[in-house]
Amino acid sequence: MIAFVLRRLIQSVIVMIAVAFISFLLFQYVGDPISFLLGQDATAEEIREMRKALGLDQPFFVQFWHFLGNAVQGDFGMSLRQAAKVSGLIAERFPATLELAVVAALLALLIGIPMGVYTALRRGTFMSQVFMGISLLGVSLPTFLIGILLILVFAVGLGWFPSFGRGDTVQLGWWSTGLLTVDGWHHIVLPAITLAIFQLTLIMRLVRAEMLEVLRTDYIKFARARGLSNRAIHFGHALKNTLVPVMTITGLQLGGLIAFAIITESVFQWPGMGLLFIQAVTFADIPVMAAYLCLVALIFVVINLIVDLLYFVVDPRLRVGKAGGH
Repeated sequence: MIAFVLRRLIQSVIVMIAVAFISFLLFQYVGDPISFLLGQDATAEEIREMRKALGLDQPFFVQFWHFLGNAVQGDFGMSLRQAAKVSGLIAERFPATLELAVVAALLALLIGIPMGVYTALRRGTFMSQVFMGISLLGVSLPTFLIGILLILVFAVGLGWFPSFGRGDTVQLGWWSTGLLTVDGWHHIVLPAITLAIFQLTLIMRLVRAEMLEVLRTDYIKFARARGLSNRAIHFGHALKNTLVPVMTITGLQLGGLIAFAIITESVFQWPGMGLLFIQAVTFADIPVMAAYLCLVALIFVVINLIVDLLYFVVDPRLRVGKAGGH
């Protein structure tokens, strides 16, 4: 177990160093921070002094080493567009993105798993066909179109939900949350549904496929021969083994929700990291882009590590395989 954890940690560190190197290349080959800071009318002397102050006159790998050391401390410098510390901007926007991703993930799980189980156990029925049709639409329609349609129907047409913003928030230390206010929940409904639909359909189809596969295995046939009830077979044996691969995919999808909330946040003007990143790309704000890339990579690495450990704990075959190999 310890060797497994150490191996995963080493792999995670290597991945983060690679991502940090890619982020560092943004400073080298995308735009010129000196021109953003001093403007076009700067003299050669001012440019030379600024390059020295920022350490841009040092060798490439020395600059990368300094960048890596600062990144480990969460320091990515100043935003070129907002003239504020990047770490402060990320800390201000991260709670909104995380809350949106978590609510969307819970919606996808709480709806997708039951729908997947139902379509596997009741395949061929009318409702099963309806669910499969809905899942096909969810996979096919782009996220921005789903968001626009929801705004058109439920915000403009019916007036049930607001079409933009985060609503009222409560400050808990440095963390701001809208989940403790009614207005906050009112604002998060449409963006969360928009972000959850693709994940919901993916989970539903995955659960259905895994459930059908498990129901064909020999131990399920043996359980039926023992006279166990359908409820015990379906939920005590089949669903339990179905959720092992689902857990893996779902963990990685949470990272995907955080990383790819950009479109949803843009459609609903949700004040999260995705909207901050879009604005940074528009104005070539390299420090913000680099910080976003590193943070998203860190989230993926941490979630992947946690999923690997949970997978190792839940599936006894992995422990047996490791013990046998050892």
